[in-house]
Amino acid sequence: MTKSILTKREKEVFNLLIKNKTTVEIASVLKISEKTVRNHISNAMQKLGVKGRASAVVELLKLGEISL
Repeated sequence: MTKSILTKREKEVFNLLIKNKTTVEIASVLKISEKTVRNHISNAMQKLGVKGRASAVVELLKLGEISL
């Protein structure tokens, strides 16, 4: 099995993002702060070398990291 680019938590955040959840909703579901949610998204975007959540989602789908 190949190593995932994202941490388990980053993956959880993006799986909620693609379900159209807001930062506030994601924070509530995962019982973490909104700032932590934004940090996870930001870290993932940096790892992927993209700007913006939509670009990150597209890349993660292409890489098979997340699925719709």
